[in-house]
Amino acid sequence: MSLNLASLLRNSAAATPNLTATIDDAGPLTFAELDEAARRFAGELRATGVKPGDRVALMVPNVPGFTIAYFGTLYAGCVVVPLNTLLVANEVAFQLEDSEARTLVVHPQTAAVAIEAAERVPGCAQIYTIEFDPAALPADAKRFEEVIRSAPAADLAQTAGDDTAVILYTSGTTGKPKGAELTHLGLYYNAQLVAERNFGRWPDRIVILQPGDVGLASLPLYHAFGQTNIQNALLFAGGAVSYQLRFCPRDAAARIARDRVTFFAGVPTMFIALLNDPDVSPEQLASLKYCLSGGAALPVEVKQQFTQRFGLAVQEGYGLTETSPLACIQQIDEAAKAGAIGKPAFGVEMKIFDEHDRELPRGERGEIVIRGHNIMKGYFKRPEATAAALRSGWFHSGDIGYVDEDGDFVIVDRKKDLIIRGGYNVYPREVEEALYAHPAVAEAAVIGVPDARLGEEVKAVIAFRPGMSATAEQIVQHCKTLVAAYKYPRIVTILDALPKGPTGKILKRALRE
Repeated sequence: MSLNLASLLRNSAAATPNLTATIDDAGPLTFAELDEAARRFAGELRATGVKPGDRVALMVPNVPGFTIAYFGTLYAGCVVVPLNTLLVANEVAFQLEDSEARTLVVHPQTAAVAIEAAERVPGCAQIYTIEFDPAALPADAKRFEEVIRSAPAADLAQTAGDDTAVILYTSGTTGKPKGAELTHLGLYYNAQLVAERNFGRWPDRIVILQPGDVGLASLPLYHAFGQTNIQNALLFAGGAVSYQLRFCPRDAAARIARDRVTFFAGVPTMFIALLNDPDVSPEQLASLKYCLSGGAALPVEVKQQFTQRFGLAVQEGYGLTETSPLACIQQIDEAAKAGAIGKPAFGVEMKIFDEHDRELPRGERGEIVIRGHNIMKGYFKRPEATAAALRSGWFHSGDIGYVDEDGDFVIVDRKKDLIIRGGYNVYPREVEEALYAHPAVAEAAVIGVPDARLGEEVKAVIAFRPGMSATAEQIVQHCKTLVAAYKYPRIVTILDALPKGPTGKILKRALRE
């Protein structure tokens, strides 16, 4: 089947050419303007000898130039390799070399690191600079804005649905990052699912994203969550993307009010930040119709308080880089249910397996496995890792969960986060839910630390809400009333803020280190 992910932009540009597609401090772009800019970048790539299937790396934060370069690369039939803008040169060089990228697009925020990395990779021959002062243009680099004004516009390249469209590198918590190969079909259908099926009952489609809707891109667009759920889904629907360079709750609230944002997607720490910032008012968020949380479990207490304060239901979804990313989501009329992530998305299957890859009955805990149109082709040049992740015909997520009495999936924890204390299994999320129930706690994470007698001990790391506090002993006593004796934390560390990754997820790896 012939399909190019860039056709979602082409289709919207044909249907609604004069509607706003991107909103930025520098001004808006219409769909026609965005589409033409993407096609001109595609024409530039072809003119410089970049061939279909070649990899083009983008180390660009949340600005319209990311979207133009992303779809321009796809228009040319090439593969997009989005790079985390917080990486250091050594990490960037590894991903450039591993992906065999021959072209790199950078931004002033990332240029020093990216160019240093590119100099270590002989095959990365051409650099394009977005939003650069022409006087500061690096040697042999081309100014992106000039290219998308003067290059010939290219037609859409023909690609197959199962061709690789994007290579996204995983976080590398178990070694070197691996590049997940996501297909045109998987990403296209994921965008369609978000736009048409996630906010209403199919086939009624009473509530769907549509022209006039605006999504705030606070999540980094180099990450699967922001890329699919905001950029691709909004453009698929004829809506607009509003860009935020880096998440800050006050700035996000101001942009939501300014741009009349209707859809906000974020990780739990973003909802916690909006909830706890005294300068964020319900009036600023009045235009929002949909809120989606993913990337980690949303604490029950946070979900309930957010709804009470802002009058907004928060849908919970679930997915991974390897699943494009959407795999499972609550319907909007079921979003009041806390602690669950809903049912598999349309066309996706999910089950709970034991350690021998046998399906477990409802209610029993095991590993979540997934199959469907959304699953990656594999890890780029990693056949052994691919075989391990895709064994038995299912993608093995590494997440522990179960199916409840309503048929909804519930995430318990990551397999690698499980704490075994004196022979008892302690799932950190259960203890974290207890911590979030304390009125002073703003952020919480639970990890296992070595213990000579018990093997592992339960440790809580917390940060307080502004103007509030408690002693470690008070936190322990609070948890004793909510979880079993073998589960409550014996060690409590209090920080000003917990370490977070680029999407805002709390980094338990950093806490362990």
